[in-house]
Amino acid sequence: MWEEIRTQVFRSGNRLNLLIGINVLVFLFLSLLGVIEMLTTRNAAITLTLNDFLAVPSYLPKLLIRFWTPLTYMFLHDGFFHILFNMLWFYWLGSIFQEYLGGKKLVDLYIIGGLAGAFLYVSFYNIFPLFAEAKFGSTTVGASAAVMAIIVATATLLPDYTIQLLFLGSVKLKWIALFYVLFDLISITGPNAGGEISHIGGAIAGFFYIKHIQGSSMLGQAFQRFSKPKTLHIVSKNYAKNSTVRSKEEEIDSILDKISQSGYASLTKKEKETLFNASKE
Repeated sequence: MWEEIRTQVFRSGNRLNLLIGINVLVFLFLSLLGVIEMLTTRNAAITLTLNDFLAVPSYLPKLLIRFWTPLTYMFLHDGFFHILFNMLWFYWLGSIFQEYLGGKKLVDLYIIGGLAGAFLYVSFYNIFPLFAEAKFGSTTVGASAAVMAIIVATATLLPDYTIQLLFLGSVKLKWIALFYVLFDLISITGPNAGGEISHIGGAIAGFFYIKHIQGSSMLGQAFQRFSKPKTLHIVSKNYAKNSTVRSKEEEIDSILDKISQSGYASLTKKEKETLFNASKE
């Protein structure tokens, strides 16, 4: 079993499996340590101390001496159902994201989304009077901000992509993302304010991450299209290059439309290879 886990998580090259594996292993380690502590000493002092040193605090002086926590907090979870639902959504939406943009961008956005969530959480707790007293002892943990970044990014990239949900049937990604964003917005003054605020930070990061990718491509085309050539030879070369770029992008758009309508399984082998090569560029 251990060999199978190592193969699937650490040796397969699948970045999604790696991130999920790290989250699960950290959760199991801390949970089992807590169980052993409770059985032997009737308290969980070591486990609580570790969680406190890895969770991101909202109090700035404490954050300054625990500067690593905006990174470590996104691999901690407060209970079984917390990690279960986070990893389920991460697997479902992360699989789609990785198919289109590749594993490297998945890892990049996971980290960016988690950092954005921590930044917004700390900012809110130090700006708004509602959290003036709570900020001194407040911390937050969880991959929720990072997962939210993946959800919103995937919905921004493929708004009409449809998935099947239990009891609801076929639902487009844009409605799933909108529901979660609105739910978090109306819950930021509730009992889990820190978590909801961090989710919003992740959502913002996911949206702008995709817009940045799309915008960079558009700016590159515009630069090529309107840059003034110096010779007839360069004009011909640039025109051929622009035509190739436009043709390739039209082909990718056609493949994305086909997936939105019929699913990834409907693609031909050549279309899958084209999509895979494009995700590495």
